Amino acid sequence: MAQAPDTLSAHVSKQRLLLLGTGFTVGYTAMLVSLNSAWYKDQERTSFHLFNDNRQWKQMDKAGHFWGSFHESRAGIDLLRWAGVPDKKAIWYGGLVGIALQTPIELFDGYQPDYGASVGDLVANTVGSAAIMAQELAWREVRIMPKFSFQATRYAAERPNVLGNNLAEQALKDYNGQTYWLSVNLGSFLKPESKYPKWLSIAIGYGADGMVYNDPELNSARGFNAHRQYYLSPDLNLMHFKGRSKVLNTTLYILSIIKIPAPTLEYSRTGGMRFHPVYF
Repeated sequence: MAQAPDTLSAHVSKQRLLLLGTGFTVGYTAMLVSLNSAWYKDQERTSFHLFNDNRQWKQMDKAGHFWGSFHESRAGIDLLRWAGVPDKKAIWYGGLVGIALQTPIELFDGYQPDYGASVGDLVANTVGSAAIMAQELAWREVRIMPKFSFQATRYAAERPNVLGNNLAEQALKDYNGQTYWLSVNLGSFLKPESKYPKWLSIAIGYGADGMVYNDPELNSARGFNAHRQYYLSPDLNLMHFKGRSKVLNTTLYILSIIKIPAPTLEYSRTGGMRFHPVYF
């Protein structure tokens, strides 16, 4: 259901707002300190510089930045609403959370000699946050939900130090197994009297395969055929099933960032059109 503007948040809860502010400050500080210590502490540093990695990994990493920033900002907006912040303020301030969480990583990268701050990543972060803010300002709900799915691939064994040594690492690092989706809740665009099932969405997916090395020329020279993949699949609008149970609603909220397994059409320039009875 779409939320009415500002009237839903007439009373700010100072206790909840203080809890959020304290939690965010402590958590954000801890993240910066731990990230600097665990990831960058013993590495050589240079002066701050930019790095163009837009040709690498068929832009799958950029899709990941968009997805992450979108949902971090989504959580920021909804937490501010929970604290009773007026709706438009919750959208504007909460919508910046994704950028605030993602930007420090790029700033730290900017001092590394082997790479640098990625402008493409910064743009993807910003677009992800802007996408949730635009939907909330226009509709007061999410009608186009970015989602994620993953399956293990044979490529991780080729370079486990880069693509991951175990399933958890591979889900983060092996772009060959990742698929990023835009799940469109068609029912929300139709008239209320429409008989189209509000729980049924249509998802458009993007993935890539054959990527072991980030440099396209090196990857090709080593015998790997990197190519893009496009998908079309039905999906569930999990937020349609919300009820009175806070546990159920929270579970649905978290699971709504994941694409459910479903029959899927795939197209790529190398394999043409393929049908998967179940794809995740």
